[in-house]
Amino acid sequence: MAGKSLAAKTTTIDEYLATVSDARRAALEKLRKTIRATVPKAEECISCGLAAFKLNAQGLVAFGATPSHCAFYLMSNSTVAAHQEELAKYDTSTGTIRFAADKPLPVALVRKLVKARIAENAARRKKSG
Repeated sequence: MAGKSLAAKTTTIDEYLATVSDARRAALEKLRKTIRATVPKAEECISCGLAAFKLNAQGLVAFGATPSHCAFYLMSNSTVAAHQEELAKYDTSTGTIRFAADKPLPVALVRKLVKARIAENAARRKKSG
């Protein structure tokens, strides 16, 4: 697996995925596919060295891998808190869900969390706009 410094220099999600191990890449590709299917208008990018998605110029979600786990970043501690019961069996922290490559997050859960982030961003835009 390539070092973190290489991942930090990537400019596309494909380049990012090329830096992770085969097992982690497969899990992250599944996550990417689910995000894209849930929000096809989202823009792929690299943000803070992570594979990320933006919608309406706002950060939506991201994903990444470390030598010990994969992670799904909701870019929101309130979304993680709001789904605390559903996420109880996962290792979570502020805005992050960590999981093993051989135990990817369920598609239905990913869809639900992405939709929650879309709603949260829309509410913020409405409030500030």
